[in-house]
Amino acid sequence: MHKTLIVTNDFPPRPGGIQAFLHNMALRLDPDRVVVYASTWKRGREGAEATAKFDAEQPFQVVRDRTTMLLPTPAVTARAAALLREHGCTSVWFGAAAPLGLMAPALRRAGATRLVATTHGHEAGWAQLPGARRLLRRIGEGTDTLTYLGEYTRSRIATALTPEAAARMVQLPPGVDEKTFHPGSGGDEVRGRLGLADRPVVVCVSRLVPRKGQDTLIRAMPAVLAAVPDAVLLVVGGGPYEKDLHRLARETGVAGAVRFTGAVPWGELPAHYGAGDVFAMPCRTRRGGLDVEGLGIVYLEASATGLPVVAGDSGGAPDAVLDGVTGWVVRGGSPQEAADRIVPLLQDPDLRRRMGERGRQWVEEKWRWDLLAERLEKLL
Repeated sequence: MHKTLIVTNDFPPRPGGIQAFLHNMALRLDPDRVVVYASTWKRGREGAEATAKFDAEQPFQVVRDRTTMLLPTPAVTARAAALLREHGCTSVWFGAAAPLGLMAPALRRAGATRLVATTHGHEAGWAQLPGARRLLRRIGEGTDTLTYLGEYTRSRIATALTPEAAARMVQLPPGVDEKTFHPGSGGDEVRGRLGLADRPVVVCVSRLVPRKGQDTLIRAMPAVLAAVPDAVLLVVGGGPYEKDLHRLARETGVAGAVRFTGAVPWGELPAHYGAGDVFAMPCRTRRGGLDVEGLGIVYLEASATGLPVVAGDSGGAPDAVLDGVTGWVVRGGSPQEAADRIVPLLQDPDLRRRMGERGRQWVEEKWRWDLLAERLEKLL
């Protein structure tokens, strides 16, 4: 029976978008035909207990390496090859192409006949650095298929590959659970709990880091409030930029119109999306293109919830928006452009409804997990 060995550093209970992507895909494969080889989330009793509990709940087998970061060392490669032979796996899925895809030739010698490596946003940055470009080229030559999130990441990664490897690339973005993210997800309860029941709400759900553009939204709020005086910005998520954002809200004079929830459990995120009238995350590219948005699944989750979206133009973020149809794309880092798109949406319920309904339809047509899992199965 055909079986797949998934080799990854990015797997729950370690939090993050890539982790959720891989886990959702793995859950949609035949559990009797999947073995996961992953790193350990974090050392210590708490991390060990959380990892053991998570692994025991999975329908497939999860094998943990003692290290917190798998690298293509001889020891890790040998263990991956041993697992491949032990479980009779004939295909391998590298959860992140760089650098784990460097193990591909050794695993092919161990018996793998299909090797698929998934790229995310960071490989587009690798493609700009001479040494990293050479490693990407080796990964492309050693695997059967490199997957990509959208046209932005494909076009950049392809420049580092041989023409043959570039021609074998296939799009495999993360999906959206349309049954979890939907217009009736519980937003009214969140609004009521936060005292926002009668206020127009701009919501941003994301990790708090400079690239995501929460600071741009705060700087846009004076213009938003001038047109919609009772508007409020709901910032959902935690991260290292949180203290800076609180300070910026005070310095900008809009602290009373900005609410921070802090980190929110994953199960409560759909309701927090639903608490908004408009979703906005004007992400921007930083560090000369090395810090870039790979896709922006949050825009699609917001669309599935029935919200119009305002996205930044960083990297592949525009791939998650039908500009002018499901929302708008603005220059990342431009408070004025963000305000110019947010204000009409807050003022026009019919426009919000049309864009939200089309966004929901687009997710159902193209971005459902089951459709994307079928694509992965064919690749494997």
